[in-house]
Amino acid sequence: MAKLFESIGKLGLALAVGGGVVNSALYNVDAGHQAVIFDRFRGIRETVVGEGTHFLIPWVQKPIIFDCRSRPRQVPVITGSKDLQNVNITLRILFRPIVSQLPRIFTSIGEDYDERILPSITTEVLKSVVARFDAGELITQRELVSQQVSEDLKERASTFGLILDDVSLTHLTFGKEFTEAVEMKQVAQQEAERARFIVEKAEQQKQAAIISAEGDSQAALLIANSLATAGDGLVELRKLEAAEDIAFQLSRSRNITYLPSGQGTLLQLPQ
Repeated sequence: MAKLFESIGKLGLALAVGGGVVNSALYNVDAGHQAVIFDRFRGIRETVVGEGTHFLIPWVQKPIIFDCRSRPRQVPVITGSKDLQNVNITLRILFRPIVSQLPRIFTSIGEDYDERILPSITTEVLKSVVARFDAGELITQRELVSQQVSEDLKERASTFGLILDDVSLTHLTFGKEFTEAVEMKQVAQQEAERARFIVEKAEQQKQAAIISAEGDSQAALLIANSLATAGDGLVELRKLEAAEDIAFQLSRSRNITYLPSGQGTLLQLPQ
């Protein structure tokens, strides 16, 4: 019985050792990832290992896993425009490594290739492109600026084994002096528009006064002609019309009482 337990113990120990060896000889590459194998005797192997479970030689080979999916990164840069204005730009980049160049990337740059490469080449390209435009053109031609930055940056990144799926300008501001100058210009334009409106209004009022004066002159001329033709009859007619209008207005008032002329009328007044 003792020999049986001893045999079972040895078998279990052998299985545990074998399982440990097998487990150390297996490694997994998840979806969207690729692996580069480091061999202690031959260095980095040129073959890139794809997704799935794979074998290696324990203690001799080591897998280095790379994420090959597109990842975002924002790079802020302060640079100068063509007219020497300070420009604050933030660039958003979607990047991923070229799978076939992963061994070279790991050998020459390292696993943190994005930290080493993207900030430096982004700053270099942005300074080069922004220097071709003045501050006003950076605003009015933003699409052209973004296109040139994207083209130059993709070409530059390809030399390091990187693919840029998207490059976009997400933030663009200027220095305090330029912002204040723009605000002052806007205020000056508004004042100019206000002054032009006042001038146009005065001109319209002047034209209205001239037209009104011409109308009064024509009316006076017509009245004078009528008086010369009809004599005092026209004046008497206007008096009658005025008296008729006054009588009509008074007749509608409750505080007015008409008394017959030539007759004595007694009014009962309150004591």
